[in-house]
Amino acid sequence: MDEKFIRDRITELRLQKDVPERKMSIELGHSTSYIHSIASGRALPSMPEFLYICDYLGVTPMEFFNESEHTTPIQQRAIQYIRQLDEEEARLIVDLLERIKKMK
Repeated sequence: MDEKFIRDRITELRLQKDVPERKMSIELGHSTSYIHSIASGRALPSMPEFLYICDYLGVTPMEFFNESEHTTPIQQRAIQYIRQLDEEEARLIVDLLERIKKMK
């Protein structure tokens, strides 16, 4: 894993979220060219900024670096909802998913 991976992954997740570089830069509180400077290799985010970027893109740092399992935008939305559930509610969702999977 290297700097290119970080740049490419930010770009990949940004495109999945369908957000232009300029808009993402502004919404993160930076100049309009901030994300472009990362994507082009002129800069890398600091660690705190990287965590803000992950939060903005709806992924954990672990998910960001997981090269083997990239989730689709709809999967990311489902994961965000599941994280808001308590243990019992999450268990009900898992049971439902298992039933759906068995029906296939």
